[in-house]
Amino acid sequence: MSGVFLNELGIVCALGSGQAAVREALFAADKPGGLSRQDDLLPQRSLLAGSVSAALPDLSDRPRALRGRNNALLALALEQIRPAVDAAIDRFGPARVGVILGTSTSGVGESEAAHQQRHDCGEPGWPDGYDYLQQEMGTPATFLSAELGIAGPAYVISTACSSSAKALAAAARLLRSGQLDAVIAGGSDSLCRFTVAGFDALGAVSAERCNPFSQNRCGINIGEGAALFLLTCQSGPVALLGWGESADAHHMSAPDPSGAGPQAAIVQALHRAALTPAQIDYVNLHGTATLQNDAMEAAVVHRVFGSATPTSSTKPLTGHTLGAAGAIEAALCWLSLSGNTDSQLPPHWWDGETDPQLAELNLVAPGTQGPLRRIISQSFAFGGSNAALVFGTI
Repeated sequence: MSGVFLNELGIVCALGSGQAAVREALFAADKPGGLSRQDDLLPQRSLLAGSVSAALPDLSDRPRALRGRNNALLALALEQIRPAVDAAIDRFGPARVGVILGTSTSGVGESEAAHQQRHDCGEPGWPDGYDYLQQEMGTPATFLSAELGIAGPAYVISTACSSSAKALAAAARLLRSGQLDAVIAGGSDSLCRFTVAGFDALGAVSAERCNPFSQNRCGINIGEGAALFLLTCQSGPVALLGWGESADAHHMSAPDPSGAGPQAAIVQALHRAALTPAQIDYVNLHGTATLQNDAMEAAVVHRVFGSATPTSSTKPLTGHTLGAAGAIEAALCWLSLSGNTDSQLPPHWWDGETDPQLAELNLVAPGTQGPLRRIISQSFAFGGSNAALVFGTI
């Protein structure tokens, strides 16, 4: 079968907008960047969050149902790869190009603001400019499909934190089956109080920078952003060598302590890539900095890869971008494999306080260099939805 390649990348997140800005911030070794102080996400509490500061495209001339911050993040990522996407549409035809995205929030932020305005004004109607369809999970794919004028399949996967990793796997299947010739795939999620309050109700939100795999870890930072790839079977800078998915359904929010489901996804991805664990140069950890996830993931990674393979969580830099996390972390892997002339490894920012209860991992110190040809990225979601992606250079 033909290979699947990530030919182009557009990205915006807390680290910046565009490949150059994000790569520079990702590999900075003097101090961690990305997160900023936010005072309006929870009542009377200040939090660090992965907020996007880049100016976003104005969507006021689009249909009401397609406006919103989530789609504006997608529009900015699309701008960065638009010439290549347009060339693919011209080459293959609109019916042979599809869109597959992952998201958790879609337009929930717009719905939240509309409900607040309706309450504050005491009026029975909804504010001008609001449309219920803004919060439909499928709206981001509808938006991109309309922007590009394509006629291929366009849909959204919403499986919490594995959403956009699964979107990349779904895109690869459509390409390898011959149903499509090009897919714009990735994900987006935007900050909103509803999401933060939900995680806070679970006791999972940290007010300071998250601290993955530390004995002092106490929860996540929520983030936002978008990452889009142009995937084809035409040779490109980074290949999607393999993918694995599993669903263990252990608990609505807590991971299975045994890690059987995540391990099955990892093993499946390695098998599809025809690689052994020893051939992986770096593991991008899900690394949420929650007590249960880190314990489960450390045990699984240690079982599969041992304690020597370099690993890190990039969530202290981007925040946990929920449905967009799989795509944004795939983008950071892409930036590590392409244009990374010094072969720097994505750093693991933490306090260095090892948890003796966790299986040993080789957490990457800032400024570390090493051979970097094969990467696996892991995404584990609520409800036991797990995904793993293997990337490499050919």
